[in-house]
Amino acid sequence: MPKIQLKTSLITQYRTCNLCEAMCGLKIEIKGDKVHSIKGDKQDPFSQGHICPKAIALQDLYTDKDRLTKPVKKTKDGWQEISWKEAFKLIAVKLKSTQQQHGRDSVGVYAGNPTVHNLEAMIYGADFFRQLGSKNRYSATSVDQLPHHLAAMLMFGHPLLLPIPDIDHTDFMVILGANPVVSNGSIMTVPNVKKRLKNIQKRQGKIITIDPRLTETGKLADQHLMIKPGTDAYLLMAMINYLFDKHLVNCNRLKRHLDDLDKIQDLVKNFTTDKVAQHTGISASDIANLVEEFCQAKSAVLYARIGVSTHEFGSLANWLVNLFNILTGNMDSKGGMMFTTPAIDLIGHKKPQHKKFARYFSRVSGYPETIGEFPVVALAEEILTPGEGQIKAMITAAGNPLLSTPNNAQLSRAFEQLDFMLSIDFYINETTKHADIILPPPSPLERPHYDLVFNHLAVRNYAKYSETLFERAKGSLSEAQIYQALTQVMAPDGIISKSKIWLKIQVLKWLGPEGILNKGIKKGPYGKNQHAEFKYLNLKKIKQHTHGMDLGALKPCFPAKILTKNGNIQLAPEEFVKDLKRLNEKLSEDSLGSNSDGEKRFTLIGRRDPRTCNSWMHNSYRLVKGKPGCIAHMNDQDALELNIQTGQLINISSRVGKISLPVEVTDTMMSGSVSVPHGWGHGEPQTRMSIANAHAGVSVNQITDEKFVDKLSGNAALNGVPVKITAA
Repeated sequence: MPKIQLKTSLITQYRTCNLCEAMCGLKIEIKGDKVHSIKGDKQDPFSQGHICPKAIALQDLYTDKDRLTKPVKKTKDGWQEISWKEAFKLIAVKLKSTQQQHGRDSVGVYAGNPTVHNLEAMIYGADFFRQLGSKNRYSATSVDQLPHHLAAMLMFGHPLLLPIPDIDHTDFMVILGANPVVSNGSIMTVPNVKKRLKNIQKRQGKIITIDPRLTETGKLADQHLMIKPGTDAYLLMAMINYLFDKHLVNCNRLKRHLDDLDKIQDLVKNFTTDKVAQHTGISASDIANLVEEFCQAKSAVLYARIGVSTHEFGSLANWLVNLFNILTGNMDSKGGMMFTTPAIDLIGHKKPQHKKFARYFSRVSGYPETIGEFPVVALAEEILTPGEGQIKAMITAAGNPLLSTPNNAQLSRAFEQLDFMLSIDFYINETTKHADIILPPPSPLERPHYDLVFNHLAVRNYAKYSETLFERAKGSLSEAQIYQALTQVMAPDGIISKSKIWLKIQVLKWLGPEGILNKGIKKGPYGKNQHAEFKYLNLKKIKQHTHGMDLGALKPCFPAKILTKNGNIQLAPEEFVKDLKRLNEKLSEDSLGSNSDGEKRFTLIGRRDPRTCNSWMHNSYRLVKGKPGCIAHMNDQDALELNIQTGQLINISSRVGKISLPVEVTDTMMSGSVSVPHGWGHGEPQTRMSIANAHAGVSVNQITDEKFVDKLSGNAALNGVPVKITAA
C-alpha cells in the first residue's frame, strides 16, 4: 500500500483493471486520497497500454456518495447504520434459526459476477458458503457460461479446462454469437482485441463473424453471415456433417486420444447443409465454403460465446464447437483452441474421483446440479413453492439477480416473501433493497487484486499482483474480515467444531491473501523446477514485475492435461447424445412451418455497451452520459411493415411481461429479430443509486422467460426468446 505523506505529492501505482475479463494494465496517479489520473500502462506486456472507458470509472466506485461503508439494517423508519458486531450477531441468529427450523437447504445463496473479479471474495467466501451446507446455491454462471463448463467437464474432465482461441497465431477465425470488440473477450481474456483481430488480417488471415446482428466485430471482419437466433446448433451439426461427407476430418496428433470418433458421423447425418440452410438463414453454399476455407487454413479456430451459450441448445452448441475444432485438427494446436498454464493452477492434474454433473436435482422442476450449483431459473420457484426444502432465507453476494436473471417480476415477488435476507454489497439496488441487513465490502481500489480465474482464460500466460491503492475508510472491513467473521459466527454448536473453525480462521489470518497466493504460486507449474525460465516462481518475484509478468504463449498440453477417467477426450458423452433427440425434434417442428394465426413473431437477442459492465457500473455518470444506451434495434424492413420509425417507443412482450423503449431502425439486424441491451433498469424506489435514476432504461429480463431454458444444463435462454412487437 502506498504511504501517502503529503497531499500534494504524486504517487504512481500500476495495477490490473478488474471490471471485465480483459485484465488491462493501469497506470494510476494519486494525490493524497484522490485519483489524479488513470491511464493504460504501456509497459504492461499483456495489454500494452490498452484500456476501455470502464477503467477510468474505477475512481467513481471509490468516491461514490451512494456507496455504503458501514452495515445497515432495514427498519420501519428506513435504513439504519449499525455496528459490525450487531450485524454479525443478528445474521447468526436469523440464519441459524432458519436452518434449525427448516433444514440446511432453507438458506439460499446467489453470487454475482463481480465475485470472480475479487481476490478476497474468491478465497474467503468459499469457506463460508461451504459451511452453510445448503444445496440451494446459485450464481451468474447460469445466465452466462454454464454450457462452456459442462462441455469442458464432460469432454475433457474438468469444468475449468476451457479451450481459449490462440488469437495471436491463428490464420482463420470464425466468431459465432460473440462480439469481442465490445465485450473485450469473454471466455477469452484478451486486452486490445481489436488490434489483435486486425493483426490476423495483416498476416493475410481471415475473420468471419456469424450473428443475427452485424456487430462491431462483424464490421471489421472479412465476411459476416446473418443467422436466425437460436439455430447455432443446427449450423454446427451441418458443419460437422459436411466434414464427414467430404472426408475432411483430420484430428492430427489427438487421434490416439479420442473416444467414440466412429459414432459422430451417424449422430449428425440428419443435418445436411441443404436442410439446415432454410432454418438458419445461411445458404448451403456459404456453409460449405466456410468449412472448406476453415480446413484449408494453416491454422484455424471456431470461437463461440454468449449468443450461443444462452439459448435453448446452448450446451449442445458448446459441445459441437469443441467437436468441430477437434475434428479439424485445431484443438490444443497453435493458432487453434488451446489451454492456459497459469501461475496458480486451479485445475491441477488430478483426475476427478466422482461424477461432477447432476449429482442431485432441484426440488420443484428437477434441474440438474452443475459444479455445486443449481441454475438460477430455479431460484424463484424454490422460494415460492411450499414444502420441505423451501428457501426461507437468502444471501446475495455482489449480485443483482432482480435485473440480471429471467422474469424479474416473479423473482421480486419471491424475495418479498423471504423470512430473512442478507446482502454483501456496497449499493442499495433492486435486489439488496429486499435485504434485512447489508454488509458493505470495500471498493476495488481499497483491496489487493490477483486474477485467479481470468488467468485461466487468457490468450497468453501472464501474472500480475496489484497492491491496495487506498486505505479503507475507518470502521470498514475487508472481504476477508467479513467472510471470516460470518464463518465464525455460523460455526456449528459444539466445542470441537467451533475450535476447528477458529483455528482454521487464525491460520488464514496469519497467512493473509498474500500468503495464500504465495502458496498457490509455489505449488503451481512455475513454482517447480520444470520451467527453466520461470523456475521457483513465487509472489515476491511476481511483485517485482510491477507492470505484469509475461509467462509466454499458450502451448499444447494434451494428452497430459486430459482429466477424464481413462485419459481420453470424450467425443460423445451420453448427456449430449441423449439431448440430440430434442434437437432433432426441434428441427422437425421448424420444418412444419410457423404461426397458424399469421401474426408476425420476433426473436429476442441481447446486446452490451462497451461503457458498462452488466448491471453494476451504471452509477458512474461518465459511463452512462450521452445518448441513451437502452434502445432496441430492429430490422428496417420489419419496421416498415409495422409502420415503426427510429426514435419511436415500441412495446416488446413475451409470455412473462412487457417493456417499452425507444427503437433504432437499422439494416444491421436480421429480419425477424430484435435486440435489447442487458443490464439496464436501475432506479426503482428504495434504491440508492442516484445516477442510475436519470439513465434507468428498462430491464430486458422483464421479458426473458424462466421456463425457456437449455433443458440439459438449465442455463437461461436469454437469446431466441419468442416475443411480439407493437408500436407504443
